[in-house]
Amino acid sequence: MNRDDEALTAKIPADVEQPDKILYGLTARQVAILAVTGLLASWGYMAMADRLPFTVVATVLLPVIGGGAVLALARHDGMGLDRFVLAALVHLRSRKARVEAPEGVQAPPAWCRMRGRLPAPLRLPVRAVREDGVMELADGGTAAVVRAGTVAFGLRTAAEQAALVAAFGRWLNSLEAPVQILVRARPVDLSALVAQLIEAAPRLPDPALEQAARDHAAYLADLDASRELLTREVLIVLRDTAREQQNITLPWTKSKARRVLRDAGAAVVARRAEEAVRSLAVLGVTAEVLDAAACTAVLAESLSPADARLPEAAGPGELISAAEGL
Repeated sequence: MNRDDEALTAKIPADVEQPDKILYGLTARQVAILAVTGLLASWGYMAMADRLPFTVVATVLLPVIGGGAVLALARHDGMGLDRFVLAALVHLRSRKARVEAPEGVQAPPAWCRMRGRLPAPLRLPVRAVREDGVMELADGGTAAVVRAGTVAFGLRTAAEQAALVAAFGRWLNSLEAPVQILVRARPVDLSALVAQLIEAAPRLPDPALEQAARDHAAYLADLDASRELLTREVLIVLRDTAREQQNITLPWTKSKARRVLRDAGAAVVARRAEEAVRSLAVLGVTAEVLDAAACTAVLAESLSPADARLPEAAGPGELISAAEGL
């Protein structure tokens, strides 16, 4: 085979979280749903066969059989329809209004008549962001975020593309903990770049270069004002397995043992994030581990992408003050 026609493939192990197939390519949940559907259809047929015409029995039982088959075999966005329906029912029954109340939402006094339901406390999956950028999760684990760039894959030769795919496959095969790769589009603000060009223009050695820089800044300002610019952002979230190790007996109190496990998990996930940065550098991908400020900004943008960015938060040792005009 010609090297230019080499298939761009890499062998990756199967997803171990996929449920096992036990019968005719069906999972245990699918077999259970189909079995219950078959029992209901059989019971309905035996109960109505002697009393109603066959057409009426078929009209009653066919929707039951079809609904059970669709519920067991159909999928929505990669999720089994039975799980999707269960999640939809939980969503409909849950409270939609959430408020920041770690201590819980207090009920109104007895003399107060309230219409509707009380809001539920907001439970975010991230408990805190450490100074090194590692996130402490609400379930007891930790996670780190790596921001990665992209490569011009289509501009590479076939041999270079095959090498990139093979190197990326080796990195995926080296992973030993859950990793999430998120590719999203986010708005671009060119005001900082425009201000930087205008500030640097007077220092250029030639008047023609200065004028070119100002023209380019004006073009970028007009582009920023007249278009909704988007950029592609790739985020890699690496998690640790501290939550799975919390059942280990340690000679400390429960709170201290939880803190020790969280600190150990933070060190492990930070090391894995650095290893991911080095592995992606082999592919020519520029990557960086997000610090506390960048990680907080990413979380704020993900919770409210349309709102303005939050102001920078002060560090633990910084003085918080405000100056008011007289």
